[in-house]
Order: sequence, then C-alpha cells, then structure tokens
Amino acid sequence: MAWSATVLTIFPEMFPGPLGCSLAGKALREGIWGLEAVDIRDFARDKHRSVDDAPFGGGPGMVMRPDVVDAALAGTERPGPVVYLSPRGKPLDQARVRDFAAGPGVTLLCGRFEGLDERVIEARGMEEVSLGDFVLSGGEPAAIALIDACVRLLPGVLGAAETLEEESFERGLLEYPHYTRPQTWEGREVPPVLVSGHHEKVRQWRLARAEEATQTRRPDLWDRYRAGQKPAGRH
Repeated sequence: MAWSATVLTIFPEMFPGPLGCSLAGKALREGIWGLEAVDIRDFARDKHRSVDDAPFGGGPGMVMRPDVVDAALAGTERPGPVVYLSPRGKPLDQARVRDFAAGPGVTLLCGRFEGLDERVIEARGMEEVSLGDFVLSGGEPAAIALIDACVRLLPGVLGAAETLEEESFERGLLEYPHYTRPQTWEGREVPPVLVSGHHEKVRQWRLARAEEATQTRRPDLWDRYRAGQKPAGRH
C-alpha cells in the first residue's frame, strides 16, 4: 500500500500546490504516494459552515471548534499519527521525518485563527509539530513542507541512495559546500581537492567542511554530533 498523507484544512484548494511539481509531483502521479485534502467546513453544523468561535476568557481572534474538528477526524480515513501543525509544537527534525516516512503515512491538521481548542488535541492524542520559532497564517505551508520532506525519502522518489546519505542532518551535520562548472568564476577557483581525482581526499575534505559549517552555524547540532562521536567506554 502506498504511503499517504491526509490533510484536514479549511483551504483544500491549496493542495497539492507545490507537491504537484518536481519529484513529489512525479511520484504522486506514479502512485508512489497518495494525497487527500479534506475540507473541515464540510463537517460544520450550521448553514454558514462555521468552524470557529470566540475564545472563552475573552481576547482577540477566534478558536477552531473541537466538535467540528473532531467530526472531520471521525469522518476521514486517517493514515499514521494525527499531527497538529502548531508553532508551540516540538520542532520537526530529520529523525522524525524518517519515522513518518517509514510508516503508512500521516494525517495533518492545519490550524487557523488563534489555534485549536485544547480539548480535542488532548482527547485525540495529537502530536504537535512546529517548523520553527516563527508564526505562519495557517498550518498549510507547514503541512506542505512536512509532506515534501517525507515523500523524498520514499523508495523510488530519488534516483540515488547516496544523495540522501550525504544531505544535511542525515549524519547530524550540515551539508558541505558544492561546486560545479565553470572551474573559474569571477576570479574564484574551485577547491583543488575537488578536481584532484582522489576520492578519499575528497571525502575527507567534505567531512571537514561539513563539520566546520555545523560548528560555526549550528552549535546546537555540533554539540550533539560531538557527543555521538565519543569512543565506546568514554562518558
């Protein structure tokens, strides 16, 4: 059975969007993965198809209703875990993406307005996931990013397994810098080792540059990487 993503949203027209292009789009057309966009408004109980209401306790904005969202969840086939895309969620990382991609799929709930009633999050055991410490207008762009990250890991989507192995975060490091033709551009030369034909020296250079970039740009990743490099028996 193909890996699948079900997206609950009030803007189903946003899908597949970018997911219909490039590698993800080709894989979608070939049936390597599947996508269903569910309109939460279809499960509203009034003629206005309302999905939100004013927050208890006052304050600005509106809150997504638990009864409507729960009805949408109950009326939809849900592959894999139910993930609520929220800025207060746990930051998404490559390890969690690999977990999602290894399963049957994901069900993604796209928040809007001020957020979702806490009771339905608790009652349905939703996993809250964030793309980072910033706020979007809704969860749809985050859902697209999460799905894209998963789809590219599915067998048959990328041509070479080596491509995945050397990417940022796969070894706990940022990726090394890349170069292509022309060999000289605006007085800047490609590092000589890359045109030396010495594969082991190229590998060592790339690892050194990846470590250098990680240490400089992401000290949090660097600390975790270094901790994982400790010899057996060392603490």
